[in-house]
Amino acid sequence: MKTRYLSLAALAVTLAVPGQAAAKSGDVQFKLLATYVAPDGKIKDVKFDAIGLPAGTQTKADDNVVPTVAVEYFVADNISVETIAGVTQHDVVGRGALAGAGLVSNANIVPATLTLKYHFGTDTGIKPYVGVGPSYFIFIDEKPGATAVALGATKQKMSDSLGVAFQAGVDVPVNAKGLSVTFDAKRYIMRSTARWFAGPAEVLRTRHKIDPWVVSAGLAFRF
Repeated sequence: MKTRYLSLAALAVTLAVPGQAAAKSGDVQFKLLATYVAPDGKIKDVKFDAIGLPAGTQTKADDNVVPTVAVEYFVADNISVETIAGVTQHDVVGRGALAGAGLVSNANIVPATLTLKYHFGTDTGIKPYVGVGPSYFIFIDEKPGATAVALGATKQKMSDSLGVAFQAGVDVPVNAKGLSVTFDAKRYIMRSTARWFAGPAEVLRTRHKIDPWVVSAGLAFRF
């Protein structure tokens, strides 16, 4: 009896999801998303140290929630390429021996990303997918944090970096006209070099593990 009820419940859920024509080669999908960005920011290596960092010094970048858009083109019925657009801003603070110290302020990142995606199934209904592709992080207008400024830093620079993004998600149809609710998660593998300057002189250079989780939800419109 329990098995019968479960089967009926599964059938009801299936019938409740509106049918939608499967994506075809040449289709374009546009997504409006709210995106949670959770970078790591940990120091992987100290390349140059003229100030004498205390033993046990570590760093962490803060999280952020930002609007993003994605544009996707289907090169085949189940295969698409997707790019995203957005800017996310982060501060970097000390951990360990420098716990709470403000080291980097307002680092704006443009995560230029292109993924090749495979969408499972060819029929109508819920469409999970996986993807992978290159990403290039562009850092804009970053500044030394309050603690770094108090210690004499006058400029801070993060190096732009090439990495890779791994992606998984699902599109859930809302109607038969191409509207869907979409959920997406990306894991980036990315390294960046941070430099601090006092006047023209470089005083500290560290290599960082950026590696953010980027989780999005929103609406998708397929044409």
